[in-house]
Amino acid sequence: MKKQEFRYTAPTAMSVQLVGDFTHWSQAPVQLAKGSDGTWRTTVPLPPGQYHYRFLVDGEWRDDPECTLRVPNPFGTENAVRQVL
Repeated sequence: MKKQEFRYTAPTAMSVQLVGDFTHWSQAPVQLAKGSDGTWRTTVPLPPGQYHYRFLVDGEWRDDPECTLRVPNPFGTENAVRQVL
């Protein structure tokens, strides 16, 4: 397992959740904690592999602006991809 940090900048958001294939999508979202700088963060231990994810910001799907590797999903948007070595 390797600790992976996920972050999303949304100073005015009330909640930010991380969802992906490693959380069974919406079944077990990971809550992010808001820092004083308006950036939400969490750390998730993941075994080596490739993972698809998105953020839920105040209940709305959002892309990870820091992730450049993306793949199309069945909903007409894109999932971010995290490679854990």
